[in-house]
Amino acid sequence: MKISSCLLLAAAALAVASPALATGKMTCNAGPQKTWKSQKALGAKLAKEGWQVRKTKIDGGCYEVYGTTPQGDRVEAYFHPRTLEKLLVSRRGVVLFRKK
Repeated sequence: MKISSCLLLAAAALAVASPALATGKMTCNAGPQKTWKSQKALGAKLAKEGWQVRKTKIDGGCYEVYGTTPQGDRVEAYFHPRTLEKLLVSRRGVVLFRKK
């Protein structure tokens, strides 16, 4: 009984910690979500710049975008949710851009 309780406690701790860990590619300390710009605003900004956005989600406190750049590269990109600043762009594991 003691071992199963410990396992249950460990599993619960992992479940709580997992969303905060996200994928580990990028994290943003953007504060409360009510201060963020919307994902719709990010999509509009990117469309204006020539991107084709397939999917947008929150990952590691950042906006993660799957889409195609104006240059035609299919990428995964991360943007800061308060400023919509581009932070990381990668394609098939190769970093194309990383903010310094």
